[in-house]
Amino acid sequence: MNNEKAYERAKKRVEAKVGFYRHLMIYIAVCVLLTLINFSTSTDHLWFIWPVMGWGLAVVLHALSVFAFSGESGVTEQMIEKEMEREAAKQQ
Repeated sequence: MNNEKAYERAKKRVEAKVGFYRHLMIYIAVCVLLTLINFSTSTDHLWFIWPVMGWGLAVVLHALSVFAFSGESGVTEQMIEKEMEREAAKQQ
C-alpha cells in the first residue's frame, strides 16, 4: 500500500514536470515566432516584448509551482499517515 502511494506521488510529480517542459517549449516557439513577425513587419515599434513578458511571468509561476512549491509538505504527509493508522486501528 505504501508503494502505491509513493508511486502515485512520483507519477504526479513527473506529470507536473512534463507539463511544465511542454509549456516552456511552446512558450519559446511562440516567442521566436512573434519576434520574427515583429521584425519582418516593423522594427519601429517592438510590440513582441509585451506578450513575451506577460507569458514569461506565467512560465515562471508555473516553474515555481512545479519545482519550488510542489506537492505536500513533510508535516502534512506525516499527519495523513497518522490519521490513516488511527483509522486502520479503529477498524480492527
